[in-house]
Amino acid sequence: MVETSIMEFKFAFFTMLKNLNDGSVVITLDFYATLLCICIVLLIGTVITNKSKFLYKYDIPVPVTGGLIAAILFFVLDVTFGVRFAFESSIKDPFMLMFFTSVGLGADFASLKKGGRLLVLFGIAVCCFLFVQNFIGVAVMSVMGENPLLGLLAGSITLSGGHGTGAAWSDVFMQPPYNFMAAKEIAMASATYGLIAGGLLGGPVAQHLIRKFSLKPTEKNYEGTVSDEVFSEPGKQRLITSESFVKSLGLFAFAMFIGTTISYMTKGTAITLPTFVWCLFSGIIIRNLFSYLNIHQIFDREVGVIGNVSLSLFLAMAIMTLNLVELTKLAVPLTVLLAIQTVAIILYVRYVTFKICGSDYNAACMVAGHCGFGMGATPTAIANLQAVTNHFGPSRISFIIVPVMGGFFVDIANALVLKLFLFLPMFG
Repeated sequence: MVETSIMEFKFAFFTMLKNLNDGSVVITLDFYATLLCICIVLLIGTVITNKSKFLYKYDIPVPVTGGLIAAILFFVLDVTFGVRFAFESSIKDPFMLMFFTSVGLGADFASLKKGGRLLVLFGIAVCCFLFVQNFIGVAVMSVMGENPLLGLLAGSITLSGGHGTGAAWSDVFMQPPYNFMAAKEIAMASATYGLIAGGLLGGPVAQHLIRKFSLKPTEKNYEGTVSDEVFSEPGKQRLITSESFVKSLGLFAFAMFIGTTISYMTKGTAITLPTFVWCLFSGIIIRNLFSYLNIHQIFDREVGVIGNVSLSLFLAMAIMTLNLVELTKLAVPLTVLLAIQTVAIILYVRYVTFKICGSDYNAACMVAGHCGFGMGATPTAIANLQAVTNHFGPSRISFIIVPVMGGFFVDIANALVLKLFLFLPMFG
């Protein structure tokens, strides 16, 4: 047995361990150095995304751009020079929980009344498709002899959930009893593909339906239903002050405290859910309870700022630490599955979503939105809607229903659907 000889160097912000036998080096960064790296990754991602027409056109998130560049750089350093970086992992979870809490705090039930019957029908279509994505994922991976968890990760977790949901669930799958160590790499790759595909598919599919059936806008049916400042008054702003920011931060802390407490108390029971789901639920309850009792009016723009910053920091950390070696081992089955999922959503929105929602112009617009967050994320869905309505005419009801569905409802439904799938014997 050959003994391993290690040389250790300690500095103010990092520790370096050098294996004298093979020359490999592991550099462990502390909290502050890790936070600095995350900020640098986001700045690099911002510059490159803004300069690239492709990345900018399809709304590729800045953390994804910067994080992938960093992950590739670290991969090259590891393979070529034997230098690896280990970051302070404790920084990641608080940002993840803050993001999902922001989703809950932004979920105003009053918005649901505006959607009416069409919101319910669209919700049915969206929920059913979550099952479709996961059935396809699990079935394809089972046939190919791969871990069925890969099917869930390249199913509704990332394609309907996006990068944030994918990163959160991958952390769950990397721990016992699942121990699927390639989960994070698969989740980030699937979510990135879905984001691009969702942006590419939504407009063309909706345009095909509009032209084939000669659909026209029917705005008169929904006059007076829109009061959402995000769309009716996009230029309107509210001043963020230190006092209001502290209040919003206090709401985040309150919701996260409740969510983490419930998660701890329900651990090992029949209602065990990931901590981020409980934080999302807590945010929803606080938002609507405070509104109903007229205790405090949630500052949506401020909540959005905190949530977006948290998501950016969380994603940058998650993506820049990807193990690309593990991802290359599963490239073939993942590519096959994502290709099948792409065909599936085209057929589903054409023959199910469009039909359920009334086969009219608004239904075609919601098809564009469903492609956006059914394969990517809510911002992609909104971009799809804007592209279609700018070309063919307004559909205000779509701008109410799609953000409500993609912004928070699909995350709740997704968590419940995934919980049902994880009860299957193959995941036991």
